[in-house]
Amino acid sequence: MSAPRRKLVAGNWKLHKTVAESVAFTRELVGMLAGARDTEVAVAPVFTALRAVSDALEASNIRLAGQNVHWEDQGAFTGEVSAPLLRDVGCSMCIVGHSERRQYFGETDVGVSRKVRALLSHGLVPIVCVGETLEEREANRTTDVVLGQLDAGLEGLSDADAAKLVIAYEPVWAIGTGRTASPGDAQEVHAAIRGRVAERFGAAVANGARILYGGSVKPENAHDLMAQPDIDGALVGGASLKADSFVAIVAAAG
Repeated sequence: MSAPRRKLVAGNWKLHKTVAESVAFTRELVGMLAGARDTEVAVAPVFTALRAVSDALEASNIRLAGQNVHWEDQGAFTGEVSAPLLRDVGCSMCIVGHSERRQYFGETDVGVSRKVRALLSHGLVPIVCVGETLEEREANRTTDVVLGQLDAGLEGLSDADAAKLVIAYEPVWAIGTGRTASPGDAQEVHAAIRGRVAERFGAAVANGARILYGGSVKPENAHDLMAQPDIDGALVGGASLKADSFVAIVAAAG
């Protein structure tokens, strides 16, 4: 029998908080989560605050993540940040393929795949996001869309590399809208994702893969979502910007 998967709750702060605000908030979280050992916790601040937040997290049990990355290590790529630079400021994880990157900035499945490989090559854990729009869901295309994004994003990976990933299912229609997939609906998609990972990389990789739910996660629904057998944590947006709500979600994962 495989070991139980450790829950992960990651806070995506998006485009919020100055450096000073980020540091103050981080120190608050460190104190409030000092006893949270069963659940893994990560925070993803804006790029300008990463170094300062990394320092504030020192000796804590909270991991640091980037919100995005470029697939090249260096070069003439104005405005981009590379995997080596993320490592240099203390990141051990990075979000890729978030729906906002896809929707507003032209992120493609091919780009996600290149970013995944770049992160893995530098020892960072990719949090690979997949999810359907409302139109795709209403057309009963959820599974096809999500698994298509997953297949493309994980293209060319070895079993060993696939075992290092975190996957986040985030229905686009639930992000920042207050609408949330029901626990049953979310579980159905998570089970399909795990099944596809098993098809491509084997049962051992699939059984160990952590698949997070993202999309208007809040203290009121977190427990029911994370109680589902294939939901291994949460990628939290708005509710990660307030200490009480984020800590409550972490507690719900335990």
